[in-house]
Amino acid sequence: MSSTPGKPPAHGLRKGLTQYGDTEFSLFLRKAFIKGAGYTDDALDRPIVGIANTGSGYNPCHGNAKDLIEAVKRGVMLAGGLPVEFPTISLHESFAFPTSMYLRNLMAMDTEEMLRALPMDAVVLLGGCDKTVPAQLMAAASANVPAIQLVTGSMLTGSHRGTRVGACTDCRGYWAKFRGDQIDQEEIDAVNNALVPSVGTCSVMGTASTMACVAEALGIMLPGGATAPAVTADRIRVAEQSGQQAVAMAAAGITPNKLLTPKAFENALRVLLAIGGSTNGIIHITAMAGRMGIEIDQAALDRMGRETPVLVNLKPSGQHYMEDLHAAGGLATVLRELKPLLHLDALTVTGRTLGEELDLAPPPFAQEVVRPASHPIYPEGGIAVLKGNLAPRGAIIKQSAASPHLMEHTGRAVVFENMEDLVSRLDDPKLEVKAEDILVLKNIGPIGAPGMPEAGMLPIPKKLARQGVKDMVRISDGRMSGTASGTIVLHVTPEAALGGPLSLVQTGDQIVLSVSRRELRLEVSDAELARRAAQRPAAPLPPPEAQRGYRQLFMQHVTQADEGCDFDFLRATAMTATCPSNQ
Repeated sequence: MSSTPGKPPAHGLRKGLTQYGDTEFSLFLRKAFIKGAGYTDDALDRPIVGIANTGSGYNPCHGNAKDLIEAVKRGVMLAGGLPVEFPTISLHESFAFPTSMYLRNLMAMDTEEMLRALPMDAVVLLGGCDKTVPAQLMAAASANVPAIQLVTGSMLTGSHRGTRVGACTDCRGYWAKFRGDQIDQEEIDAVNNALVPSVGTCSVMGTASTMACVAEALGIMLPGGATAPAVTADRIRVAEQSGQQAVAMAAAGITPNKLLTPKAFENALRVLLAIGGSTNGIIHITAMAGRMGIEIDQAALDRMGRETPVLVNLKPSGQHYMEDLHAAGGLATVLRELKPLLHLDALTVTGRTLGEELDLAPPPFAQEVVRPASHPIYPEGGIAVLKGNLAPRGAIIKQSAASPHLMEHTGRAVVFENMEDLVSRLDDPKLEVKAEDILVLKNIGPIGAPGMPEAGMLPIPKKLARQGVKDMVRISDGRMSGTASGTIVLHVTPEAALGGPLSLVQTGDQIVLSVSRRELRLEVSDAELARRAAQRPAAPLPPPEAQRGYRQLFMQHVTQADEGCDFDFLRATAMTATCPSNQ
């Protein structure tokens, strides 16, 4: 927001005055209206901290938002500031059609414009479920208002017949048993009642937990803020402290451009790999970095992954849950193990560096959730980057959650052209498919779906599930939930809808997957692929709903997975740095 040369930047109610041609009248009018809510001049003269409220009746992951907001307000007032809550879009993965990823950029735009439009000296960003945190951080990066991320926290775990369960890795596991006739309708109904015993985000290392850890690793969240469960006193205290810190950040001028640096993003990527984080984290970090003019180098990221083991024993890569990670000391326990690999001079919201914060953290203690680097859960990072003639611009696999016997595999493709084709044929008893085949799903990328839904974890065909088959190689241009597991190749780029090589795959083709060589190859000659491309039908006209409004904007401007699926006009005008560097 511009200020008059020679004058200090505007603050408080003077920020971003509505334009009537008379600045003092604009302030007079603004104060008159807000005094209708009962504010005094003393209150209105204090630093203003906005609180972005993403609470919604459709979003149980944010069911504690009201309590957290009250705690943030308390913290702001204790620090001498004035808290002002404002609403933004709220996204929940299970309640957003066609997918919350389709709406992430809309939420980022909504949040960014509110940060620009409303008078605030700092903002507390309250998010949680999957796409809300990256949307808020994308917005903060672009608006560059002092910002601190606060998450709603993970839900508690439940119990089913004496077995501890939690959303949503166990959701998928029990549903697979139900599809395979291993449990009946009565039991699956009982499981449904046990999986989500409280408000909060998924209790495993899904996308929400991943992005919480990423935010703390970036330094834009209070140390210790990533892991406290939603319904605990710890979570309330983190909220109060976030409000206090927001006031301090406004005074110190700690803006996102000082926090979201190449070193910070490299730390975040390192943490993503070490926690066995969600594959969605790659897309979101890429989008956030792109707002800062930082390009994510996939080859360098993969090299980083080869030297960064998975240390956190959480589902879906391990056995424990988020509340166990919190009890084990939170993300600080992970960061200590990674210390030799981190940029310890990266700044955090406290005004101290990451290294200084680790020195101030409570001492380590004996626990079983975070492994030492000498005894990891998995010897390499959770995510590997694949390349080959099937994915010229890359694809990824969550190797820490894949089946070892399928990591080096050649199989016959069984192809589904789109989601409708998958739904109509997957469970047909006449479908020719064997356990060693490779399931291929096209047209679920950013444009093809649209919105790149979490459909990459194709269900095992029922006739194979009933035979006890629990995993197959599956390939698509879509995403999968961070809570999912299996030998699943995702984010194939370019996507099929743009004419990428995936669009040319036919049932019966041989596909080679070699995670050790980071290779994804279609065993079809270049000449044959050229012939198929020449015979490919012309792209269909956009459907009526894509001829207006947000759908049209999305279809015209969304980028591919390797650029974060952001809108091209929201990314920085130039990429000025590359991350990871020095790999």
